[in-house]
Amino acid sequence: ADCRYTCHQECRSLIQLDCRRPGQGQSQLSPESSLVPPCSQNVAQTVEEEKPEPPTVQEIKQRIEKYNAKVTNCLLMKLNDDGTYTGFIKVHLKLRRPVSVPAGIRPPSIYDALREVNLAEMTDKRTSFYLPLDAIKQLHISSTTTVSEVIQGLLKKFMVVDNPQKFALFKEMRKDGQVLFQKLPPTEFPLYLRLLAGPDTEVLSFVLKENETGEVEWDAFSIPELQNFLMILDKEEKDKIQQVHRKYERFKQRLQQTLKEARSKPG
Repeated sequence: ADCRYTCHQECRSLIQLDCRRPGQGQSQLSPESSLVPPCSQNVAQTVEEEKPEPPTVQEIKQRIEKYNAKVTNCLLMKLNDDGTYTGFIKVHLKLRRPVSVPAGIRPPSIYDALREVNLAEMTDKRTSFYLPLDAIKQLHISSTTTVSEVIQGLLKKFMVVDNPQKFALFKEMRKDGQVLFQKLPPTEFPLYLRLLAGPDTEVLSFVLKENETGEVEWDAFSIPELQNFLMILDKEEKDKIQQVHRKYERFKQRLQQTLKEARSKPG
């Protein structure tokens, strides 16, 4: 509240701030400003949040009726007899890196989809391909469909053969004129989030992005991809060495020119 420190929601329990209000003593902490209690100076504590009780079937029914009343298209949610429900979500694809797709394979037809034919398994040849930036894919899913299953379904529809661990699903929210992204855990249910937020995609939308975990999961990459990484790193290293050589070569030439001019002056 005082220093305006900002962090990710999942990092909250790892932050210790020594916030002080104006006019307070140097040894006095501001409990309203600290993200974790003052007692945990050197130990990162994990704050366990109480999970809300799952909604009853009647509550789900009321939420679906309220949701469908706001829908302006035909993408309604439907409650099943067993208490589960189905509906639609839209996922924006914001991938900055190329993906691996089968080489020389035609796009799947309706006939292939009905027979559940996986064309990607029909060839071992791979090629890199940039998916259109900010493309939108609409999915019909169930309330029991997890984030992990949504990612796998998207990759299958675009015939992407990369490891699903390379990707992550984010929810995009707009608040106070700012766009906020939050990475969803693999076990989260996107359709339930859609139901809570309503059909307005300005309030909540889903985005597929690269899984920036901070640590590279090398096991998720194939041998050809790893070899390409080595080639790229080797080229970058050589380019950097050449830049350093050129820099000091120019510096050397200027020094030699300065010394030559100084020696040519009388006295």
